[in-house]
Amino acid sequence: MIRMEIVGDIDAMMAAEIAAGEKAVTKAVGEAGSSLKMAWRGQITGAGLGARLSRTIRSELYPKGQPSLNAAALVWSKARVIVGAHDEGALIRSRNGFWLAIPTAAAGKSTSGGRISPGEWERRRGLRLRFIYRRSGPSLLVAEGRLNTRGLGVASRSKSGRGLATVPIFLLVRQVKLMKRLNLDLAAKAAQDGIPGAIVANWVAGRI
Repeated sequence: MIRMEIVGDIDAMMAAEIAAGEKAVTKAVGEAGSSLKMAWRGQITGAGLGARLSRTIRSELYPKGQPSLNAAALVWSKARVIVGAHDEGALIRSRNGFWLAIPTAAAGKSTSGGRISPGEWERRRGLRLRFIYRRSGPSLLVAEGRLNTRGLGVASRSKSGRGLATVPIFLLVRQVKLMKRLNLDLAAKAAQDGIPGAIVANWVAGRI
């Protein structure tokens, strides 16, 4: 005959085990969320999309401020549309159905650091843009001016017109197909797959 006897307070033991499990799960899920955030940020900067866009990736752990067996991590971008377009390789069309203006190197950057618009370019340079339709290839918005030493289109200083040139400032296209430059789902799956092992490791570590 085999006799079994439980030594100690079974309720306290179970409560301690549940508390250890809550901590293990919460830590594993939090680590997965943080690692996924860094992986997405790394993909964005690695694709040449800039540190500013990468910093739009955020993560949050729920429930906030307490361990739970149902812990969950949310990883998202504050620029969801832009990041999603590079993740999916979206087709971009003009909202009004006309043209998309793609700046050339001669256009320079916007004062906000992004893509400059034709209206902003005209205001800053004091020049009018002229439309040139091309049957084959993109149509153009050009300015009558010159290229400065930085390769930017600016007004000509010559009163005689010497050195005046027709400078392409914008390419005009009907639509643009963005190349897929990110694979966010692959990184998310890798982070998810690592959670069970991390829970076990944290649970064991909590007992040592």
